[in-house]
Amino acid sequence: MYRGGPGMLAWALHRITGVAVLLFLLLHIVETSMILYGPEAYQKALALYKQPWFKPFEFLLVAAVVYHAGNGLVVLVLDLFPYATRWYRTLFWVGAAVYALVMVPVAVVMLRPLFVH
Repeated sequence: MYRGGPGMLAWALHRITGVAVLLFLLLHIVETSMILYGPEAYQKALALYKQPWFKPFEFLLVAAVVYHAGNGLVVLVLDLFPYATRWYRTLFWVGAAVYALVMVPVAVVMLRPLFVH
């Protein structure tokens, strides 16, 4: 029986982040189309993004895009160089470390307004 592992985790996260980014794009299209109802309606829609409670969602969107792009590059490397699959587990953990190193400062910068008054 298959018990998962880094490959399964990467696959699942890639699908989840892909759907999350797609849902944001659909929301963004709806929000942008509010301009058709006038500047007031559009400004009201934009004001939603400026609310403090929206910051964590904004961070999660960036985190999803960064993960999805990074894992997409790993998939590209594995497709172009099939022999690299021998090092997939190592490649996964190196990618996870790079992701953490990138996202920690991003979290500090993006979420700081929630904690600094």
